[in-house]
Amino acid sequence: MPLLQLDLRAANQHLVGVCVSHTPTQPTLRLSLPAWTPGSYLIRDYVRQLEGLRVNQQGTPLELRRISPSSWVVGLPSLEPLEIHYQLVATELSVRTCHLTADHGFLALAAVAVQIEGERWNPHGLQLQLPAGWKPFVPLQETGNGSREADGWIAADFDQLIDTPIEAGPHGAHGFSVAGVPHRWVTWGQTLAGDDFIAADPHWLADVERVCQACCALMGVNRPAADHFLFVLHLSENGYGGLEHDSSTVLHYGRKALAKADGRRKLLQLVAHEYLHQWNVRRLRPAELTPYRYGDPVVIPTLWFAEGITSYVDQLLPYAAGVTTAESVLEDLGAALSRYLLSHGRAVQSLLDSSQEAWVKLYKSDAYSSNSQISYYLKGAVVALVLDLILRRHGASLTQVLHNLWQSHGRWGRGYHEADLVKAFAEFHAPLASLLPQWLRSQQDPPLHELLADIGLELTPETETHLDFGACVELKGGQLWVQRVNRHGPASDAGLMVGDELVALDAERLLNPEDLASLLNLKRAGQQRQLLIARDGQIRSLTIIPASPSIKAWTLGLVSGQTGQTTAQRNRWLSLQPA
Repeated sequence: MPLLQLDLRAANQHLVGVCVSHTPTQPTLRLSLPAWTPGSYLIRDYVRQLEGLRVNQQGTPLELRRISPSSWVVGLPSLEPLEIHYQLVATELSVRTCHLTADHGFLALAAVAVQIEGERWNPHGLQLQLPAGWKPFVPLQETGNGSREADGWIAADFDQLIDTPIEAGPHGAHGFSVAGVPHRWVTWGQTLAGDDFIAADPHWLADVERVCQACCALMGVNRPAADHFLFVLHLSENGYGGLEHDSSTVLHYGRKALAKADGRRKLLQLVAHEYLHQWNVRRLRPAELTPYRYGDPVVIPTLWFAEGITSYVDQLLPYAAGVTTAESVLEDLGAALSRYLLSHGRAVQSLLDSSQEAWVKLYKSDAYSSNSQISYYLKGAVVALVLDLILRRHGASLTQVLHNLWQSHGRWGRGYHEADLVKAFAEFHAPLASLLPQWLRSQQDPPLHELLADIGLELTPETETHLDFGACVELKGGQLWVQRVNRHGPASDAGLMVGDELVALDAERLLNPEDLASLLNLKRAGQQRQLLIARDGQIRSLTIIPASPSIKAWTLGLVSGQTGQTTAQRNRWLSLQPA
């Protein structure tokens, strides 16, 4: 059994020492380091942080031959035990990388553990050496070694090993249970006021428990899928995100965001999102991820379901759990729908393409991406809402579809294809057999507005107070810079580029965004204007024709004069109850 030993005692140098002890069974040793981690679909080349790889057998160093950037082969003179040594630089704080400081250590083991060919499905041991006063938080079965210097755990196989996030430090854990299943909550970092997170919010764990129970109810089960569960929260200055695992999740949240009026409920939504992934994505998962291929990107046409469904219900789950209000749900859902309707990329990229191109587009966005891309999280959530509402119109709901898919695929670890999903929806409303593939493959909007009317809701547009310039600008260093240009808008038609400096409009100096807005309104839409810019150190003059004011936001609200039946339907939808 390979034994992964990790030394975190060089915390001030941000270096993780790694030793893998192994008794080989073949005369050739092949090693590889994963290039990505499940749940985050981008080749991250973790090998960038690896240093000093060497293999010793019986005290003798063996020659390594590199056969790819992150894989090696070693010829063995014997089958005696050997050790693989290297170290890792751990300086990147995210849910999918490694971060080691004097305050704490966090390891995403996909970035740490080399895979030994032929050992993937065999058990793997884990031991940690920690600085004095630190405690480990590891969602694995302990081996019974109680020594602080070498705490021990065992993973059923390599997949479970690298599915194990490790948090360590002088902080503690708080326990609670969900349907009798033990859960732990670990927080690294304090609130903006400098308080301990749990002490500052004594009702937090109870609310998290309710959200977890709501996730179970959504999936039609009476207990979590895991036998134990670990929450790790990193409170940093800014940031937002999470990564799901079979028996744990790591959350990254900003102290400034937490201090806002909606900060707590947004964090509860993140909890709901990542906890639900315990089912949807981890166990009920696309066939292309069964099993994982850690060295290569894999085209996954159904990411819209994996992330879109989850992004939709994470806004409803806290309300279903009784820890937020209906008004806040409509506010947050309205903001998401507004982002979708204002996205230029939805007219270019289909939801299916967004899913299939995740590896090369969503995680590699730039200043022009919004013109050509639509997030499968965002549009996937919109399609999930549409599917839920159209099913409710016909006496069913998304909840029933999830129940059936869990029973037919998830509980057995059977990967699904698009056809399986279409069939699952069409069982409750036959026209979805053709409608759903159309919504996935086309750039057309699904019938959002008319379905919202079924539950007494409507989207109302709010227009800008100035003419449409077709670009977003920001004041930086006392200069006005172009931050984004809308494709086929006035700025784009004039030839403006991201990174241009705006100098003057109609010979009037531009010093801030307010100057631009007021000067735009001095003339009518459709009239030619002279725009002076600086690009690459040269002054240029462009002709721009501002358009009528554009929509700046959509607001989701109640339709006036609705019936009691409509109100009842909306309340059932908000609570994720059957139609």
